Amino acid sequence: METNWNWAAGAAIVSLILTVAAMPRIISYFRREQLGQVTREEGPAWHAVKSGTPTMGGVGFLLASVAATIAVSLVSDTLTTRTWMLVFIVGLYGTLGFLDDYIKLVMKRNLGLTSRQKFMGQVIGGILFMLVHQWAGFSTELYLPFIGTIDSVWLYGIFAVIWLVGFSNAVNLTDGLDGLVAGTGTIAYVAYAAIAWMQSDWDIVVFAVSVAGGLIGFFMFNKKPAQIFMGDVGSLALGGGLAAMSLLLSQEWSLLLIGLIFVVETASVILQVASVKLRDKRIFKMSPIHHHFEMSGWSEWRVVLTFWAVGLIAAVGTFFFLQ
Repeated sequence: METNWNWAAGAAIVSLILTVAAMPRIISYFRREQLGQVTREEGPAWHAVKSGTPTMGGVGFLLASVAATIAVSLVSDTLTTRTWMLVFIVGLYGTLGFLDDYIKLVMKRNLGLTSRQKFMGQVIGGILFMLVHQWAGFSTELYLPFIGTIDSVWLYGIFAVIWLVGFSNAVNLTDGLDGLVAGTGTIAYVAYAAIAWMQSDWDIVVFAVSVAGGLIGFFMFNKKPAQIFMGDVGSLALGGGLAAMSLLLSQEWSLLLIGLIFVVETASVILQVASVKLRDKRIFKMSPIHHHFEMSGWSEWRVVLTFWAVGLIAAVGTFFFLQ
């Protein structure tokens, strides 16, 4: 047990060091190439000062996390099919995010990938994930509230794809303030590392702490005032990784609490859009909801710290409801 924890700690440290070493070079390159964030016109006016800040920083911590995961898994003999499935999801979703960012910043097409292109890429990734899941013989039992546990490949497959796509986009929506996703993402990945440890799933522990270590390293450059943003390349991958871990640990519904902030952010957008279309009225001053609090007079740091606190309380509370 102690040896396993040593390897896990090593994975987190390696990922953190690689990220910290890479980020200054990435920031310098992006600044030199003028690959900076373009602030949305409909966003808060005070965010205009962030225009030009380098983005796509997720490349740094993702590569560091994947490298640490594979390297430590190899030497600790914890490299499994599940490890490759997790690496595949964050790699594919990260690639989709990278293409989206690249088209916006390098090719100067403001919309990047179309919503349809991005969605189809995420769905295809989810289907491939489930094909391997089925090939490996992993559990397809799914607990449905008020109904019970159902074991159906088709039901589980549909649920898994929705889960992967939904939470990938949920984290993407949350990434709007300096340090917000770096902090909430770290809390969520540490929570799943703890669940994996409780279930003795050390392959998933190594992956989870590797990503957490990378996020902590990234936060050093993403805290307010951010020197770099993670971009879609980071946020889409993080959400996909969280959903994949919840599926592989057979703790699917835990993500509703561990990822509570991501759920609330997404719900705020859905409610806002529905209200405007049906009632021609807004529920929030601006969505996602972190902008509502900003528009209400909260400082950016106050919003970020409050969301971190809520995310931490929800993550800790999850352990009282684990199956």
